[in-house]
Amino acid sequence: MTQRPEGLSAYIAVTAAYWAFMLTDGALRMLVLLHFHSLGFSPVQLAYLFILYEVAGMATNLAAGWIAARFGLTSTLYMGLGLQVAALLALTQLDPGWAVATSVAFVMCVQGASGVAKDLAKMSSKSAVKLLAPPEGGELFRWVALLTGSKNAVKGVGFLLGAALLATLGFVWAIVAMAAVLAVVLVAVATLMPGGLPRGRKGPKFSDVFSTSANVNWLSAARVFLFGARDVWFVVGIPIYFYAVLSDGTEAGNRAAFFMIGSFMAAWIILYGAVQASAPRLLRAASRPEAALIGAARSWAGALCVVPAALTAAVLVAPGPQTWLTVTLVVGLLIFGALFAVNSALHSYLILSFTRSERVTMDVGFYYMANAAGRLIGTLMSGLTYQIGGLALVLGTATLMVALSALLSGRLTPMPQGAPAG
Repeated sequence: MTQRPEGLSAYIAVTAAYWAFMLTDGALRMLVLLHFHSLGFSPVQLAYLFILYEVAGMATNLAAGWIAARFGLTSTLYMGLGLQVAALLALTQLDPGWAVATSVAFVMCVQGASGVAKDLAKMSSKSAVKLLAPPEGGELFRWVALLTGSKNAVKGVGFLLGAALLATLGFVWAIVAMAAVLAVVLVAVATLMPGGLPRGRKGPKFSDVFSTSANVNWLSAARVFLFGARDVWFVVGIPIYFYAVLSDGTEAGNRAAFFMIGSFMAAWIILYGAVQASAPRLLRAASRPEAALIGAARSWAGALCVVPAALTAAVLVAPGPQTWLTVTLVVGLLIFGALFAVNSALHSYLILSFTRSERVTMDVGFYYMANAAGRLIGTLMSGLTYQIGGLALVLGTATLMVALSALLSGRLTPMPQGAPAG
């Protein structure tokens, strides 16, 4: 089966829109984290800033799957881009004179709107791949890995961009610049989007978003702990630890620390994206049956578990911040990123493999609801574990979460030949 030209054009347009969105999403996260840490917010307060972002993502993914099935994928994609522009502009109204509690509440609400926007765009983009990719020769895995890997590389650039904009333009003008660029992208995509995506249908009921497929449910549960394991160190713990190690307390030292932290986070995300895009080739997906890829999901999760366990041990034996410990953390977390990318790519392929075309938006929405739940748990635990037990407790928690993901992945089963998915 040869892919229709309009389908490929639609895939390119969706990918471009998703790239633009994730560039601003990565930059905004780094802007908020570093700006409010420099204002004296505690690790738990910083975690609070992102809680509503993840809670909103959970609710959005459930609703967005139904909305897309009812009104079409382009509708949810445009809604996501437009809402992100509005959220960015709202954040420019933050008043430095507000009390801490007021500032936290305001930023939580704005981040909540941004979380809705992100998951509208994500669900739309990932679902489009199932509908547009050729079914033969491992093309589905290749297309979804390319989309996901490239967007993570772009998000990594966004982390670096956010740190750079904060140090050069300041908080408000950095946000204004991002909102202006994303608004231009929204207009361009809405004007130039070709055909190839479904426009929705009247049949779906909201209750249909809850999957009856055991594989979809087990995979979603595994996804919760996989992404919780990443965000438990990624959101607050590691950036704040590196800031404490790298900053000397002066304004120049703080700016240098911003750049170094932003550069590391960017490099991590870019590596993650590059490996994710290469996952089909690394796993020889084109020549392996689905059963082998299902088995690989548990094996790769087991391999991933070793890395945070080793880093936890390194932190425990170190008497305090040491040069060798910082280097070990950087190298270890980059290895974690590469292994995590393969795990994430396998999950992203399997959810599309398990679902039927007529249920794709709802199953993908349910799955990314689980993804957002994992990020929420990781975000909460990131600030809490760092404040209670420091970096050792952060990394130990990540180890436990990866182990749970591996156990849940072991419950996946190959579908009988010819059996309907979803």
